[in-house]
Amino acid sequence: MAEIVRMPRLSDTMSEGTVAKWHKKVGDAISEGDLLAEIETDKATMEFESFQEGVLLHIGVGESETAPVDCILAILGVEGEDVIALIEADATPVTSEVKVVKEEKTPVVETKDEVAPIPTTPLKNTKSVDGRTVASPLAKRLAEEKGVDISSISGSGDGGRVIKRDIDNYQVPVANSLLYQESFTEEPVSQMRKVIARRLAESKFTAPHFYLSISVDMDNAIAARKAINALPDTKVSFNDLVVKACAMALREHPTVNSSWKADVIRRNQHVNVGVAIAVEDGLLVPVVRFTNTKSLSDISAEVKEFAKKAKDKKLQPADWEGSTFTISNLGMYGIDEFTAIINTPDACILAVGGIQQIPVVKEGQVVPGNVMKLTLSCDHRVVDGASGAAFLNTLKTYLQNPVTMLK
Repeated sequence: MAEIVRMPRLSDTMSEGTVAKWHKKVGDAISEGDLLAEIETDKATMEFESFQEGVLLHIGVGESETAPVDCILAILGVEGEDVIALIEADATPVTSEVKVVKEEKTPVVETKDEVAPIPTTPLKNTKSVDGRTVASPLAKRLAEEKGVDISSISGSGDGGRVIKRDIDNYQVPVANSLLYQESFTEEPVSQMRKVIARRLAESKFTAPHFYLSISVDMDNAIAARKAINALPDTKVSFNDLVVKACAMALREHPTVNSSWKADVIRRNQHVNVGVAIAVEDGLLVPVVRFTNTKSLSDISAEVKEFAKKAKDKKLQPADWEGSTFTISNLGMYGIDEFTAIINTPDACILAVGGIQQIPVVKEGQVVPGNVMKLTLSCDHRVVDGASGAAFLNTLKTYLQNPVTMLK
């Protein structure tokens, strides 16, 4: 029984299509997967394969003609079938005039714009005369998704053309099957990771975060660190400089050194800076207490001790409680900049990127520079944009003039 092949919807926004080229003519035998036509959509020209079998009895849309989606594109059936009644019964407008060609034996229905036969050269497997694989776009896409070498597949379409059915039926050789075998492992969540997950989720979904970024010229900080580390038994890191600079800036900007307490906002008079330290099971934030009262060397020694205790799993709850501000530094991991989730109940956390050697403009000249990006995450219930910006600019001043931190 004759079946209608309708103009397909080849994209979400397609409402009509234009037949760019027919690859079959009336009277040709069609197999499932054979290339029928090339159809222009609003986005691209795509090949259209047959999902049915039979003889092509009628072409409803000629080459270069445009027709709406779901109209009669073609009709397939048994040779000699009368399709006039089928066409007339279909409510979809037909763009081509239909005529019946009288033959000696059985009538064949065809369109006015009959497409001339396309000569083909028999192909072996899937290779064309120039050595390329002959395959439909759909087959190529499926092969790529499955990681299959399409040139190794024998096609069942016209002239050995690889079609969707060939990809669906293809079996990966046993020798390569392990390459495409999905696998995974599962491990129990540690108590530390559970606590980290709970606290970060609470912070992210209860505190309305916003972010402020600033670039800092680190040339003077690099020179100051080099001079300090030249002293006997002294070694400070850039992170130590950031901790000290933050502690001093927080004294000048108590709004940033605050906490949200639902009914009240706590303005902390003391400065306790938490320093994030990565460990095997997650992240710990030991606290350098009364940070603004301590020297660079004192801060450096305390952070080193915390890092050792964290690695040996000897940190105590008292070591990570009571922070008023937190610093997370990923610069040593090659990260240029990032945003961090606030370590509640603090109102802010500072994300510190690495020092980048880039061209900068100084006194109207482009010269080599060393720049570090800082990003402040703020709880908007406590800190407004202007307050966060003022803190960052004070912090920048201290880092760009390290001698002022020695007063």
